[in-house]
Amino acid sequence: MTFIESLTLMLALMYLASLSYWSGKKWGAVVTLLLSVSAVAISLYWPLALGLIIALPLALLGHKFAPDSFKGEIKINTLRQGTQHVLALSLLLVAVQYTINTILLKQGITPWLMRPDVVDAFLPIAGGIELKAIVSLNLWDQTHPAAAVMLAAVLLTGLLCKRAFCGWACPLGLAGEYLYAFRKRFIKSELTPPAWLDWPLRMLKYLLLLGLCYIVIGMPAQSIPNYLEGNYHKIADLKMALFFLTPSLITLLVFTLILALAAWRRQGFCRYLCPYGAMLGILSFASPLKIRRDSQHCLIEAKGMKCDKCTRACPANIIVHTKTTVRSDECQACMRCVAACPKSAALGLGLKSGHRLGHKGLLALVLIALFMLPLGAYLAGFWHNQTPDNIRMELIQVIDRVGH
Repeated sequence: MTFIESLTLMLALMYLASLSYWSGKKWGAVVTLLLSVSAVAISLYWPLALGLIIALPLALLGHKFAPDSFKGEIKINTLRQGTQHVLALSLLLVAVQYTINTILLKQGITPWLMRPDVVDAFLPIAGGIELKAIVSLNLWDQTHPAAAVMLAAVLLTGLLCKRAFCGWACPLGLAGEYLYAFRKRFIKSELTPPAWLDWPLRMLKYLLLLGLCYIVIGMPAQSIPNYLEGNYHKIADLKMALFFLTPSLITLLVFTLILALAAWRRQGFCRYLCPYGAMLGILSFASPLKIRRDSQHCLIEAKGMKCDKCTRACPANIIVHTKTTVRSDECQACMRCVAACPKSAALGLGLKSGHRLGHKGLLALVLIALFMLPLGAYLAGFWHNQTPDNIRMELIQVIDRVGH
């Protein structure tokens, strides 16, 4: 586990501890801190220890200079945007580190900068095949184990809290927001397609998901060991890296299309093309947490007023103000509708029983799913890529000739 991965992990654990402490759940803070210390003690690995050493004073400084973020009532939108930017910055640093590592390998130089294993999260097909190997063959891959771990973590967020990963953590969603805002500076009008076109376009991401699932499910179980031991799987991440570092004309055109789609419509890429969004959209139906409206407190029924602030705030154009429970696969649990509601008791994210989960509780669930599972995998020895650098260095020199 590299320093950036460790620091991000420890910051998340420190923030979880502070949320538990200041909300009165001191046992939660103690458990989180014990997990952090245990991770360092068990692993005896310097990046994790250094991550804790740096994360703890950072958390203390954050409490001193931004106390509202820890014990005050920080606003929903502020907390969500802050989380997105911190995770995006962490991913950017990881990308820089991985790029340097890849360039050194390509030049035949033994990397002096460690490869961050979290980049395997961008190998969803490999992660799916590895999960299939675990379930069907009890075979645990040691080449890109983080791919299976991160895929499982994202799936867990969908089961726990709908598409909160999309709304609170995904860096592509954050980039799309910036592109959309940039376009709005020059073209003020909304460019939302009509309903008859919007629905077929939404199905595109499910077709992409179906294609990915076909690759994973269609691979015979007896072929998986050979695939996992093959050269292609060993450098699947390098193929992905070179795909971005040296894009072809077709790749550039696809990137242009994605960027244009994100700028054209708010959450355009998430809504129409993202297979992860499609997968989480399906899982979200099984999540017990839903945006729920209490008609006894809503201004519409309680006072006969015409209010649709929640609907106007929704970036997915979901009609919220007429529903008691939002079940749409496009709901990202971003809680913008909750933030816009003038009556705090009228709208919230909660269970069918009526118990509600605040935005800090939602963030805690997302962080637990995204960080505790990788931490457990790391401590169990199922995180680090076991392929030696000299093998990766040899294979990257002939990467164009390495196939399935």
